[in-house]
Amino acid sequence: LRVAASPCSAGLLRFLALIFAVVTTWLFIREYINFSMKTLRLPRWMGEWASQLVKTKCGLSKSCPDNYFAFKIVSGAANVVGPTMCFEDQMINRAKGEDKDGQPSFPQMTSTSFFVSPPDASPLAKFLKEISEDMLVLVASYDDPGTKMNDEIRKLFSNLGSTHAKQLGFRDSWVFLGAQNLKSKSPFEQFLKNNPETNKYDGWPELLELEGCVPRKV
Repeated sequence: LRVAASPCSAGLLRFLALIFAVVTTWLFIREYINFSMKTLRLPRWMGEWASQLVKTKCGLSKSCPDNYFAFKIVSGAANVVGPTMCFEDQMINRAKGEDKDGQPSFPQMTSTSFFVSPPDASPLAKFLKEISEDMLVLVASYDDPGTKMNDEIRKLFSNLGSTHAKQLGFRDSWVFLGAQNLKSKSPFEQFLKNNPETNKYDGWPELLELEGCVPRKV
């Protein structure tokens, strides 16, 4: 049997093939565009890894807004490891109130450590009284500050916005950020009671870490 296609039939086939190619191409392009516009979600571990590549001040988990200061306060561990502070990415050396070069670690910053011995707590009281209203106060405990604080010092810390200064006791851990004449208590404070049954370091509780962003105008 012999079959021959007429010129008309061959033209029709070529036309249908062209239509098929155009429709197929259009469908491919539409699906590609839709796919490209979808939001791709990375696995959680990849997101955490990527966030570590973005440097933040004081190593915070997220950057602070432009009108906020970044800070991190870490209390001492027992009487062995001293406390550390970071303010706007400037480190204050452990229990020395100075940076690596022994110089003030931030412009207009006054940093001091007090080894208070009762009954003479006057240096610390004097320091707290001289704090002006436009200054922030960062505090980290070390060793045993609770039994060294008299009523006057506890009241001065309370005036800076502290909730726990009045109850700070033997070897308690404490970190705090405050300012003069706050309208309410400071939201930047952590306190851990010395408890022989739960202490991490024998006679001392574990260290405390406080970090965050504080408004430039409190």
